[in-house]
Amino acid sequence: MSRASSDTRARILNCTWNLLESRDKKVRMSDIAKAVGISRQALYLHFPMGAELLIATTRHIDSVKDVDARLAESRAATSGCDRLAAFIHGWGGYIPEVHGLFVALRNMRDDDAEAAVAWDDRMRAVRHGYDAVVAALVADKMLRPDLNNEVATDLLWTPPSVENWARLVCDCGWSQAEYRNQIKRRAEATLLATDQ
Repeated sequence: MSRASSDTRARILNCTWNLLESRDKKVRMSDIAKAVGISRQALYLHFPMGAELLIATTRHIDSVKDVDARLAESRAATSGCDRLAAFIHGWGGYIPEVHGLFVALRNMRDDDAEAAVAWDDRMRAVRHGYDAVVAALVADKMLRPDLNNEVATDLLWTPPSVENWARLVCDCGWSQAEYRNQIKRRAEATLLATDQ
């Protein structure tokens, strides 16, 4: 990829990010092309499908905000309980920074198949992280015996959702620290075997 092409791609991703976070309505390819200052045809040369652009934008944000560094402690944890706490801390701290993007994708997904694909891609990535946490708990024999991996991942994945973060922090006035602590306590109470 040439330097000019790489620069254009970065401008496209940044403009898409800004548009998604600043609008209440669907962001169209023509809106993005106009914001970048290129033709729609030029935009399609970089991203032939809208879903591809939306997914690339979410991954670009992850890169800019260094989500890997935020989750490094969880990935390096030597116990399931430590991995659980570190993942909730990392993901819980990331939600406020990407809340606008997630709201935009969630609002668009029902009427826009490409937004739905991008939303599903992000949710799979988050679920993958929680699945790794559950696997670590199983390896440590810390998971409640009445739960299987899939159900445990479902239970862990649901409370720290973007929607629940918004309800608790934005609507109920919880602090970020209170949110993380309460979600961690709830996850431990829900998943951990009581004889540990």
